[in-house]
Amino acid sequence: VWYAPTLQGLPGKEEKWMFQQFLDANIAVAGIDVGESYGSPAGRAVFTAFYEHLVQKQGLSRTPCLLARSRGGLMLYNWAVEHPSSVACIAGIYPVCNLSSFPGVGNACGAFEMTAEQLTTKLSEHNPIDRLKPLAGAQVPIYHIHGDSDTVVPIEKNSGELARRYRQLGGDITLNVVEGQGHNMWSGWFECQELVDFIKSHAH
Repeated sequence: VWYAPTLQGLPGKEEKWMFQQFLDANIAVAGIDVGESYGSPAGRAVFTAFYEHLVQKQGLSRTPCLLARSRGGLMLYNWAVEHPSSVACIAGIYPVCNLSSFPGVGNACGAFEMTAEQLTTKLSEHNPIDRLKPLAGAQVPIYHIHGDSDTVVPIEKNSGELARRYRQLGGDITLNVVEGQGHNMWSGWFECQELVDFIKSHAH
């Protein structure tokens, strides 16, 4: 299982239960700090080197399960769409799937070494919701859990829109909508047996 974002203080202690379920099932958990890259080409290149290290040096699976929380969605989806045959499944906890929604083009453009205007012009080349076709073609299953009261990463612009487009492409996605929950550290996000079972079913 690849987890993102792996930054200072992340993953948090709240995610310990979830990770322990994977470890108890003999599933390794891994991550790498790619900074606030927002799914940029530079961040994607680090993930590719990470993949090669885990497969070639550590002998781990050639098809990891990707687990994205919040802005980790930008990081993992943008790598996954360029390596669809190397992905067993994708799971998300209120994941960001739309750069224009969060952090916004103006905030993300620096990580892409572009101006806001340049990134706007090339947004479809870097925005997960616009890049789903390879994942659908490879029949990569997806599971998201997202709150209907999320004001930081609104469901309708992120998981909801991704689910709509993925289904149009023939992709298999489950969207678990949690009523009354927003972008927070509620334990239900990290102790979701359905999410854990989804990943475990695709990890072996």
